[in-house]
Amino acid sequence: MTIPQIFLLPRRAALRAFAALTVALVIVGCAGAPADAPQAQTQLSAPKNIIILFADGVASAQWEYGRYSSMVLRQQGFVTTDIVFKQGTLGLASTTPVGAFVTDSAAAGTAMSTGVKVVNGAVAMTADGRPLTTAMEVAKASGKRIGLVTTATVYDATPAAFSIHAKSRTESQNLVDQYLALEPDVLLGGGADYFLPASAAGGKRKDGKDMIAAFRAKGWQVARNSAELRAATGSRLLGLFSDDDMDLEIDRDPVQEPTTADMATAALKALTQNNAKGFVLLVENENTDTAGHANDAAALMRALWAFDDAVKVALDYQRAFPDTLILITGDHETGGFSPTYAQKDLSSLSSSNRFTVGDEHLKMLSRITMSLNKVKEKLGAKPAGAALDDLVTKHFPGFTLDQDLRTLILNNQPLERNAVYLPQNTLARMVARQAGFYWGTSGHTPQPVVIGAMGPGAQLFHGWQDNTDFGQKLHRVILGR
Repeated sequence: MTIPQIFLLPRRAALRAFAALTVALVIVGCAGAPADAPQAQTQLSAPKNIIILFADGVASAQWEYGRYSSMVLRQQGFVTTDIVFKQGTLGLASTTPVGAFVTDSAAAGTAMSTGVKVVNGAVAMTADGRPLTTAMEVAKASGKRIGLVTTATVYDATPAAFSIHAKSRTESQNLVDQYLALEPDVLLGGGADYFLPASAAGGKRKDGKDMIAAFRAKGWQVARNSAELRAATGSRLLGLFSDDDMDLEIDRDPVQEPTTADMATAALKALTQNNAKGFVLLVENENTDTAGHANDAAALMRALWAFDDAVKVALDYQRAFPDTLILITGDHETGGFSPTYAQKDLSSLSSSNRFTVGDEHLKMLSRITMSLNKVKEKLGAKPAGAALDDLVTKHFPGFTLDQDLRTLILNNQPLERNAVYLPQNTLARMVARQAGFYWGTSGHTPQPVVIGAMGPGAQLFHGWQDNTDFGQKLHRVILGR
């Protein structure tokens, strides 16, 4: 008797029959899977290629901000949420390091690259100096090609933790030396300073070596600006577009610095050559984290859009090469990002004095034309009142700097103990008071990060997990096990 047939019986007889059928189904289910039997390991459909898209400092609030602001201001979808998160596999990961509740990028990146927790500041290395096997080392040992792309310096915490080793993330020269030994097929971002000797313009190396020349001698094509990146045709590519970190999108010179999507496109073009065993590519937008530290809502919005444009590149590649796994995640949340409702001023706590972040406030952000970090650069170590007023008027139309905030900026005083980026965090409070984009801190928080996956092996990344679980699963999909 089927379940629809049961409901043709008189009510009492139907209930008895339904109960009997339910018991039978449970018994059959239990016979097929004993309650005390270990759960079978997920059968892995192994990807040939893996693209890891990494938005540093981004958790759920930032993803929703990117989605909503793109819809309102760009009149276009946000593929990270609308396609990967919605149609793919979705997970969350905790982020704590060894001995702390709040992580830094080195420890978080290490956990997600190696599957092992370390202390803050360590790059794929234990406290006693033992190197941990990184995701890129696993990939290279298995015959895959490897690539690292970032808007930070290429030796910054995330790309370094996914590939090489150091007791401290500050060992910039050592990390660059390790890249030459590892030989990543693609290395794109900022950080030319530690590739060049101190005698060269912008150089900081103390040993006199020219590491750009060393890479070129070993067969890498070198790009130093956007045009050279577009023209690159080789299968091995080194691109250094800034002496240090690349600019935030709101400040970026497109002639000198390519977008995250531009770099992803160039990396995929190079890695697809000589690709018999596939590749692993990390594409990081560090600017989402940089904007978070500065509490810069306008810069964050544009950084999220730039990241999403790179996701579009990855999805296009996956359509052409379906044996590609796409992973989207971050390492931690930065800033305690909190768009909210708030009082217009402190004259009254009445609801009539309250406003809620709306589309008009997003439009106010869209009219901002300079990052808060660039304002700091323009003001210098000793801010002058006239210069400050001029920058606010010119680059923050519609905003008024309250006198209490202006005084703090001119005196180089912080708002709170956890607001240490000056004057950025103070200027961010101006934006918050008038547009509702508040922040809890200038540092990191322990909010879980989102993991989105599409493609072969995506099912492994479902549900709640630790960031070390991500690393262990990443090794598994690289090895095809």
